[in-house]
Amino acid sequence: MSHLFEPLTLRGVTLPNRIAVSPMCQYSSTDGFANDWHLIHLGSRAVGGAGLVLSEAMAVTPQGRISPRDLGLWSDDHIEPLARIVHFMAQNGSVPGIQLGHAGRKASAPPPWENRAVTLTEAEGGWPIAAPSAVAFDEGCFVPTALTEEGIREITDAFVQAARRALLAGFRVAEVHAAHGYLLQEFLSPLSNLRTDRYGGSFENRTRLLREIVGALREVWPERLPLLVRISATDWIEGGWDPEQSCELVRQLLPLGVDLIDCSSGGNVAHIKMPIGPGYQTRFAEQIRRETGARTGAVGLITAPAQADHIIRSGQADLVLLARELLRDPYWPLRAARELGHLSPWPIQYLRSAPVDTPSRRPMEAEKE
Repeated sequence: MSHLFEPLTLRGVTLPNRIAVSPMCQYSSTDGFANDWHLIHLGSRAVGGAGLVLSEAMAVTPQGRISPRDLGLWSDDHIEPLARIVHFMAQNGSVPGIQLGHAGRKASAPPPWENRAVTLTEAEGGWPIAAPSAVAFDEGCFVPTALTEEGIREITDAFVQAARRALLAGFRVAEVHAAHGYLLQEFLSPLSNLRTDRYGGSFENRTRLLREIVGALREVWPERLPLLVRISATDWIEGGWDPEQSCELVRQLLPLGVDLIDCSSGGNVAHIKMPIGPGYQTRFAEQIRRETGARTGAVGLITAPAQADHIIRSGQADLVLLARELLRDPYWPLRAARELGHLSPWPIQYLRSAPVDTPSRRPMEAEKE
């Protein structure tokens, strides 16, 4: 039976444990470039022992950023600063992963600490937004322009070019962001996709763009490297996207070369009240895993080591992705290993403050106090 500190092999990549750093936007970039903040943010989680460290969503176009402060990968100039971070993460034992996304109608927004559900004007640093249909996300948000089929093809190509750059930067896992009300989920949900062409209407049409992007990415993302997809398993409202549609989508994605489904929920409909509590989204990972045979990742208020271990041991998911808990404690994986009775080596630099029975990552004894 698998447990939290058992390795997980996806194609030619083996994660040292089942703990992943969930993508978390930092709103700390200028013109899409990674900087020292991103090095410390991602690097410290690698030092902390997470098996997989996923970047925040990298916008595949400037217009696809959630905010003007988001990371991007629409230019070759973005590669070098990311490569530095990737090298550091790999050097410290974590597999470096990247999430690629486009914000759709939720683009051109202010950072969340401004607490304004609006679309920024061009005078405020914003830009025109596009989506499947001309339907605003919320009051105060602009009505997006409905994408033409030519615009859809351009975005598909932007995902491909971003994946090519991610490979050059050294990332070993790629994840497509099709959740949380951003562009690809907007196409999936009948509440945000009102199109009448081959990208709207039926389930087959609404899922077409995601399937096309996954297929196109597999042309450039090497066979030896894993490809993940994050979905929102439900819109949490009648008439929207739901777990049954999610399962059918996953059945179509697996033959295209997807290796794991990162199962989140919500984000596409404003002011929805979700039944939030510990592990509240884990059931979606379990259902999709059980009904489709896909490997899945569970997210959502996973905070305790025993809780995370139970999710893996009981077969609810193959991977747990932590966000807020790893912001509070970057060394959560190392502490969890000790609590669960597993050996997980601390960096040699930290051995003076680590527990005395903790192994180091290098063959050197801890210096006595």
